[in-house]
Amino acid sequence: MSSYTHGTSGTSLLGDTIGANLDRAVASRPDREALVDVPSGRRWTYGEFAADVEELAYALMASGVAKGDRVGIWAVNCPEWVLVQYATARIGAIMVNINPAYRTHEVEYVLNQAGISLLFASLRHKTSDYRAMVEEVRGACPRLRETVFIGDPSWDALLARATPAPYPELSCDDPINIQYTSGTTGFPKGATLSHHNILNNGYFVGELIAYTEQDRICIPVPFYHCFGMVMGNLAATSHGACMVIPAPSFDPKATLNAVQQERCTSLYGVPTMFIAELNDPDFASYDLSSLRTGIMAGSPCPVEVMKRVVAEMHMAEVSICYGMTETSPVSLQTRRDDDLEHRTGTVGRVLPHIEVKVVDPVTGGTQPRGSAGELCTRGYSVMLGYWNEPEKTAESIDAGRWMHTGDLAVMREDG
Repeated sequence: MSSYTHGTSGTSLLGDTIGANLDRAVASRPDREALVDVPSGRRWTYGEFAADVEELAYALMASGVAKGDRVGIWAVNCPEWVLVQYATARIGAIMVNINPAYRTHEVEYVLNQAGISLLFASLRHKTSDYRAMVEEVRGACPRLRETVFIGDPSWDALLARATPAPYPELSCDDPINIQYTSGTTGFPKGATLSHHNILNNGYFVGELIAYTEQDRICIPVPFYHCFGMVMGNLAATSHGACMVIPAPSFDPKATLNAVQQERCTSLYGVPTMFIAELNDPDFASYDLSSLRTGIMAGSPCPVEVMKRVVAEMHMAEVSICYGMTETSPVSLQTRRDDDLEHRTGTVGRVLPHIEVKVVDPVTGGTQPRGSAGELCTRGYSVMLGYWNEPEKTAESIDAGRWMHTGDLAVMREDG
């Protein structure tokens, strides 16, 4: 049997834009909690969240941001990050995620390569003074006409411009997000993603761990990455679940406290984050009994860690995901009833509506099952391309729209 499989499903792909999908959630559950920021104690119901998204969307349009314009966000996890994500989607602006760890030369490159006209930024975090860094590069970024700092009077000044106006006509295939991927050589490339790409990926990741409006998702992973903004935020809102922000950046105690305080049912992280939580000196004092599921991704999980996550953190249905930014990001995911061996020895099975194959990197032919080769994926999740880099896009996506991941894989007999 060849190393090819595809994800079948009785559930159709969503044909919505992100804004239309949020409207659906608001209409059916306006009074359910949508977003909780544990550090500040701020809370939003779906109705309140949608109203704040709309206010920011109107403010952006009044500030001259049009469909297709690039709006950058260079910030740590906070409620405003989520508002910017949904407000830009509402008006068809393309949100550009910028890693909060970037230094000035990196942010200057992204501001110019993406042509960002308006930038949202944190004021400071740890050793980073974002205001000073923006001032340092502003002269070299001619397209950047305004910077809005979160938690600063400039945020309130922006909102004060909000004037109701018709939203532009949008298609679910419009580009909506650029995420920069750091290659081993050269400058990062801007993976360009549509509503259809990321809304469906978040939705189906949530479907496979059975999210409902009863779920409360603790998201200590960064929003600037797909793990936070797609697998976290979009999985939540497409199911009417609640997003819980434990801290601006990962802190094991803050994460454990958020799960306990907010009675979270799901927790995200890479294996080292779960290890840090399990090894916290006060771990045994936290009540984590509300947890049932979560997502672990980024690297393989050691067997002993998985055993402890299931037994001591009550995450019996924890899921392993594999993907890459260019595929929105998830292509493969373990299922709720998979055993320990599947969760630690594999990266699961293909998601619904996605194809995967393993090919000989020299000939391009599909390998027999059990033979190693390059993993390729195809389907709704494959990015539109790298922003303004058609040659690099063609190096990664072939004529058949297969995304060549560059990762070595073996497809087992069971798929």
